[in-house]
Amino acid sequence: MTEQSKATVISATMRKEEDGSFLGQAVFKMEGQKSAFEISFFSKKGKEWDYSLHYAEGERIEEELLAIDELLAEDDDLFDMLLDAARDTMESK
Repeated sequence: MTEQSKATVISATMRKEEDGSFLGQAVFKMEGQKSAFEISFFSKKGKEWDYSLHYAEGERIEEELLAIDELLAEDDDLFDMLLDAARDTMESK
């Protein structure tokens, strides 16, 4: 089972700013974790993405946050799945 299949997206949004940059976020929960997390995305042109990871709800367990951050840095499929969930909200508008 991949890490991507262990993630459940709770909500996601993305918008294009007047300057052409993109801002988005996805709230998700990983199987077996007590915390839910929010990943915020930023890109100047929609090609290369910066992100920031935060607690969204639930217990704030630092070890979980650090483990998820490391996982996001290593697992392109998980990162892309969360980014795609946010980008998909733009296409449906």
